[in-house]
This record gives sequence, C-alpha cells and structure tokens, in this order.
Amino acid sequence: MQSIDFGSTGLNVSRLAIGTGTDGANRCSEQTKLGINGLADLLVKAHDLGVTFWDTADQYGAHPHVAAALRRVKRDRITLATKTHATKSKEALEDVDRFLIELGTDVLDIVLLHGMHNSNWPRKHEGAMEGLTRAKELGKVRSVGFSCHGLGALKVAVSTPWVETVLVRINYAGVNMDGKPSEVEPVLRELHAAGKALYGMKVVGCGKLTHDVRRAFAYVLGLGTVHAFTIGMSKLSQLEQNVALVKELTHEA
Repeated sequence: MQSIDFGSTGLNVSRLAIGTGTDGANRCSEQTKLGINGLADLLVKAHDLGVTFWDTADQYGAHPHVAAALRRVKRDRITLATKTHATKSKEALEDVDRFLIELGTDVLDIVLLHGMHNSNWPRKHEGAMEGLTRAKELGKVRSVGFSCHGLGALKVAVSTPWVETVLVRINYAGVNMDGKPSEVEPVLRELHAAGKALYGMKVVGCGKLTHDVRRAFAYVLGLGTVHAFTIGMSKLSQLEQNVALVKELTHEA
C-alpha cells in the first residue's frame, strides 16, 4: 500500500484508511456490531495489508475495538485519528485523557472536532481548540483539525492556522457532499497549498456510487489534493477488494 506525507503534520499515512463509523451514532456503528474481536480482527488484517491509517470517533463507540486491535500490532505502525464533540477547553482536555485510556495508547495521532457545519465554528469552538492545542503541547496529540459538514466551514479553514488536518466529504457525483464538486475542489486546492493534511470521506457516496468503485477511487486519488481517504469496511472481502484497487490505481500492485 502506497503511503504519503500527510500535509505539514509530520505524519505519514496509507492512501487508504479504514473507517469504523458507518451509520455511526450513539456509540454504535456497522463496524462495532461486529463485536470487539470481530472488528479488531478486521483492523489487524487491514494492517497486514498495508492499511495503517485508522479512523474512529467517540461517537462511534469503537474505541474499545480499536484498542483491542492496537494490542496486536506495533503502535508506531498505525496512524490513529479520532474525534470529539467538545466545545470547551476543559471538555476537550478531558476527552483526550479519556480517549487515551479507552484506546490504550499514550498518544493520539489526530484529534478532530467532529462535524463542523458553519463558517463560525472557529469562534464557537474556540475553547475546544485551545484545549486540543494544550493537549498537543503536553505531547498527548500530534495533529488537530476538524471533520467538515458544510462548505462555509471548509472555506474558513483555509485562513485558520490552527487547522492542520481536515476530513472532507468528496466524491465525483456530489452525493452527500458540502457542495458540488466544482465548488469543493477549488477549496481543496487552497487547503492543500496552505499545507493542510486532507483526507476524504463519502468517497462512494454512502454506498450510492458502489456501482463504479473504480471511478470513485480514481477521482479522489486523481485530484492531487487529497492525501488519503477513509472507507467504512465491515467485511474482509471489501477490505481485500479496496486494497487491491487502491494499489492498482497508485501503481503499487
């Protein structure tokens, strides 16, 4: 699996990430329904196939499952991203400390503010941003940023120095995105030029583009601005097929 330097974060990630939050809400997801051992087995297999970028969140309830997998691989081989709904500094710091315990690790590679919709999110979440910055200073977090659910939120990130990593909705058809591809692509170019680390979600449009996965993957990989993308996989066959396709498209087969 091809890996890539992740913006200006100092991290290096596999081009394909494995997500744990398909239909993720109320600490439950399609992946957590596999059970702790079932999802841990899938994550370890992903590692063995070169998928060393793992995406999770407090909202998904998958931290115990990821922790079980981390006990079976070398921690420094994995780039781990999680997310918080904190709005205040103390809340963000408490979340980081809890996540470290739940995930059984001494550092979180990436912590994102989860699901920012509006352009005023840096003001509304100023406290949480301060808390995550403090967590970085304490060596508990390596990179901070946000997951995006609104075009205004994405645009303001260009001029927000605090943002290091962005999880963005992107696919060729504009399905479940923050705007049309023609609206989102220029913002991604600006973010990339600013040194932000970008990884994509909704690449297959919440399943609506699975009739042509090759086109979906090729589109995102071909943008030249999105470093990696995450797919919520719950079956070994899905994992193997997606890994093979990414390798083929990146000439790493």
